[in-house]
Formats: sequence, C-alpha cells, structure tokens
Amino acid sequence: MTSLVVDETIPETARPTGRSRGNRWLIAVVIAVFAVLAWQRRWVCDDGLIVLRTVHNLLDGNGPVFNAGERVETNTSTLWTYVVALGGLQPWLRLEWVTVVLGLLCAVGGLFFGLDGARRLFPGRRIVPAGGLVVLGLPPFWDYATSGLETGLVTLWLSLLWWQLVRHATAGPVRVWPTLLLIGCGPLVRPEFALVSAVTFAALLAVVRPGWRRSAGWLALAGLLPVAYQVFRMGYYGLITPNTALAKEATQARWDRGWFYLAEFAGAYWLLVPVVLLLAVAVLVLRDRAKLVVVLAPAVAGLVLGLYVTRVGGDYMHARMFLPVLTCLLLPVMVVPLTRWTTPLVLAVAAWAVTSAVGLRPVSAEQHKIGAHGISDARVFWVDSTHKEHPITADDAAGLIGYLPELAAARAGHTGPVVAVKVNFEWVVYPGTRTVIDTPGALGFPGLLLPRTETVIDDLGLASPLAAHSDVVPGRPAGHQKELSVAWVIADAGAGTAAQLSAAGHELVWSESIAAAQRALTRPEIREMLDSVRAPLTFERFRDNLLHAFGRSRLRFDPDPIAASFGN
Repeated sequence: MTSLVVDETIPETARPTGRSRGNRWLIAVVIAVFAVLAWQRRWVCDDGLIVLRTVHNLLDGNGPVFNAGERVETNTSTLWTYVVALGGLQPWLRLEWVTVVLGLLCAVGGLFFGLDGARRLFPGRRIVPAGGLVVLGLPPFWDYATSGLETGLVTLWLSLLWWQLVRHATAGPVRVWPTLLLIGCGPLVRPEFALVSAVTFAALLAVVRPGWRRSAGWLALAGLLPVAYQVFRMGYYGLITPNTALAKEATQARWDRGWFYLAEFAGAYWLLVPVVLLLAVAVLVLRDRAKLVVVLAPAVAGLVLGLYVTRVGGDYMHARMFLPVLTCLLLPVMVVPLTRWTTPLVLAVAAWAVTSAVGLRPVSAEQHKIGAHGISDARVFWVDSTHKEHPITADDAAGLIGYLPELAAARAGHTGPVVAVKVNFEWVVYPGTRTVIDTPGALGFPGLLLPRTETVIDDLGLASPLAAHSDVVPGRPAGHQKELSVAWVIADAGAGTAAQLSAAGHELVWSESIAAAQRALTRPEIREMLDSVRAPLTFERFRDNLLHAFGRSRLRFDPDPIAASFGN
C-alpha cells in the first residue's frame, strides 16, 4: 500500500528564540499592512458579479449555470464558484459581501503562507520581507484581493502549495496526501494552473524520491479531483473547457497583444527595478543545493505560466493575469536573511515599493480611460462608471446609463415573453417565445438584478453558447474577441419570422440578417451544440455530451449570419 507519510531529515529549529519571535512579528506586520491596503480598495467588478448569478442558481437548485435551463459554464474558476456557494449558505450576508470577505481572507492567508514558507528556508536567521515589499508596493495586488474574482483564492493556492513543498524539504515527517490534493486542485482553481500543478508534482518527486510505484499512486491521488470534475464537465456542459475558454479563445496565439500586456504592466510600475534587485538577492542567499528544487519550482512555474498568459494575449484588465505569475516568482524571496550584502538591496526594494505605492499608476488609471488594445485599470473604470468609492453590490450599478432604467422603459407596455436587444445604443423589444435580455458590454449586474426566470446573455460569449462558438472578430481586445450580432439573438429566441418582424415595423435590425440567422440555426452541428446545453439532462444526453465533447469544443461558425447560413 502506498505510504503517504515521508520521513525527513532536516529539522526546523525546535524551540522558538527571540529572533524567531521577532521574525513572526515582522510577518504579522506585513500581513496587517496588506490587509489594510486591500480593505481600503474594496470593490467588486462586473466580472466578479457574473460569478454570483451562477451561485444563486446553484443554491436555488437550478444547477451550476448562469441561466436556468441552459447548461453553460460561465465561471472560469470552478473552485471559486463552490467556495462562494458555501459562503452563501448563510442568509444574513449578501453574496457580493461574501466574495469581498472570502477574497480578502484568501489573499491575506496566501501572503502569510508565502512569507512563512520562505521563512522556513532560513531557520534561526534574522529576515526581512524582500518579496513582501513588492506585494505591498503594487496596487493591483490590493485591488484584486476583493474584486469578486478568484485572485485571492489563486494567491492562497499558490502560496499554500509552496508552503507544503518547503515543509517536505525542511521539516520532520510530513503527510503527502494534503500536498497531492492541493496539486490536483490546480485545474479547478483555473484551468491553466494545470501547468503549475505539473511543475510542483515533478518538484515533489525530486524532493521526496518515492520510487516509480509510489509515484504512480501519488499521481492517481493528485488526479482524482480534476479527472472526476472533467468527466462531469464534459457530460454536463458538453465541452472540455469552461465556456469562457471558448469565448476568449484560450488556445489561440496572440503574442503581440501579450507582449504589450506585459510591457504595460511592467512599465507602469518600473517592475524591472525590483526584479533586478531581488534576482541579485536570490543569487546571494539561495545557494543551498539541498533546497534548490524547492526554490526553482515556483520560479519555473511562474515563467511557464507567464509564457502562457503572453501567448494568449493577456487580458483587458490591467495586470490581473500577471499577478499569479509574479506571485510565483516572488515566493522564494518573500523573506530573505538580513546580511550586510542583502541590506542595501532590500532597502532599494523598499524605496521602490514606497514610490510605486504612492505615485506609480498605469496611464489608463491616471487619465481615467481605456488604453491601447482595450486594456484598462478595472477598478478605476468601475468606480468611474458607478460613481461609488466602493462599488460592491449589484445595486451600486443599477443606474448605469444605457442599461436597466432604459430597458425598463423599453419594456413598458409589453406583456408576455419578450426579446430585448440593444441596437445603436437603443433598446428594441420584440415579442418572443421566451424572455431573453441581451446586455452588451455588461453581464454581472444585469444578471443579478434581472429575474432569474429570464435568460440574460451577452454578445461576447461568456453566457451565450452561440457567441462562444462563433469565430473571432478581428481587432477585438483580449478577452473580448467575440461579438455576435443581435440578429442571432432575435432568431434564437423565437421572435417570429423576418417577414412578421418587418411587418411590425422593426427595421433597426435587417430582416435579411434575421432570416439568415434562422437558417443558420438549422445547421445540424449548431443545432446539436444547442441541444447539448438545452435538452433535458438524461443519462443518454450526458453520455452523448461526454463522447462528443472534444469535437463540439472545436465547433466554430462565421459571426455574420448570412455567411454562416451557407456553412463554413
């Protein structure tokens, strides 16, 4: 039977000394400062609110879906969805505040495990928080701790995995199964974190050297959760990835956008300065060959993850996708010994941290605008949009110009199911067979404030299987590559024939486009894809979804309904 306890031979300092107590106080101060900074920037972005409609449907018994009756995986982080759902079991705190509290706790916990893991590399030495100063000096770390997104959970998972790896290299007998389960959680935190899991598993084998039979057993245990969920995903949703991966084309290469995304982040905060300084510190203090694998593992994982983020083109949210990369690179130097050689380098990092925290910001934040390639400081953009210093609940965005008030006015006088779309900044309402609301550019707060009995979609594909399976529109920013015309929405929602709509005087959308979309929807491959998410979930449906998930995930069609009606 595979043993899950490993005997180690390098014990940590057994009895706390005055110096070690001082180190712990220093770590506590860093964590407290970070918590205060993150709390002062508390907010929840619209993308964070998207998660919560799925959580509401899950708690209501409709399943982990954004729209009841349509099995679409709108949230990239599976684990974050279920963590928030657990927090939402209590009735007295709104889900928006659940994400704020949980995100902050995860981010603070992640910083603790990162600092403490590095501390364990230098038992009995006086330390300084070299990498911790970088976290304190970068506003994006503060912002995304409470954004409603999974960034805090990401920080906790990366740091806890590192902490466990350090314990295997420095502590006494350490149980292996918690580390293996943590490794397996990687693809559930975010799909691309399978890369980090693979690097960490290889590092664990190099540290412990269990032999091939035990290694096979460990691999099976690490793969238990992600494989089980992958089977569920393919059978339930009919795809091999979250729907967001299709909407954002997470497998396509967009190196030019990715390099710009990296340069925009690094240039805004002069990141080359702390990187060079900490690299020099690492060369000075991380020369213990016995711990080399532990030190290199997060650095290699960070570089691999950084290459992936760059390859897919980054994101439209400033800095967000590079924060996990930077966290990985900082872990080995979160704290370092205080010596006559490291002191001036760490002081220089501290000077940079103060400068960055006080005065360095991206151009999009300073000028309150969306920058090149559609990249913007997401918090500044959302604060400006809602006119709230701390926009947290969906109600804070209820009065946003162009959305719910105007939609309500357009729907006035209409009874029964309707299809509401936005054309040239004007809401147009058609009679339909079911109520469908297309909310271009925003999905989170409309999804929370509109009834869950109504289908709320976007033309970017996050909650629309049709838009997600369409081809990329050239020139669109990273994360927003898809844009499906409203003709598809009208046709799919059963708003009548093109002739009927034209006779009713609805000419804002060309009747030819609607008719073409209706023809395209009869294509067998498109019809089958829609059945995979809308047909009742029987055993046969689950099996068919599972068997054809790979082929279905490759389905793409022209976003122009006229072109799509003739086939690709």
